Amino acid sequence: MLNALEVFTTVTVGLMVGVEFSVAFVINRILDALPEDSGQLGRAHGGRMLGAVMPVWYITSLALVTIWAIAGRHHQGTTLVITAGALLLLSVIMSILLLVPINNQGKTWTPDNRPADWKQQMNRWDRLHYIRVTVIIAAFALLATALA
Repeated sequence: MLNALEVFTTVTVGLMVGVEFSVAFVINRILDALPEDSGQLGRAHGGRMLGAVMPVWYITSLALVTIWAIAGRHHQGTTLVITAGALLLLSVIMSILLLVPINNQGKTWTPDNRPADWKQQMNRWDRLHYIRVTVIIAAFALLATALA
């Protein structure tokens, strides 16, 4: 049963990493290359859509890692799992304190109501998101190593 939990948790976190990596390095680059207001409208829509899904995914991933750490506390690799959990917790804290406030504003913007510094705010979100992606990639790598 523990083995199934380990695999399920690793896959869940890995898929989350894939989505966030894609947002950072593919989707936002595509949106930024679109003409006129299309990119900003796309980011607002993405903020609404992913803003509804990703919090559940982050919390579920953190919960699964916590269960793994508790259930496997006497097994080899527990330190890696605990460290991965700490990194996922850091990513949740980063999200709540830094990224979500920007996202909550950006998802309501239209070409008619967006602030003059909207591009700077999106660039700040992007920079913070790169850091968050690095953190969750590290967590995923630790889980994959603990699984091996």
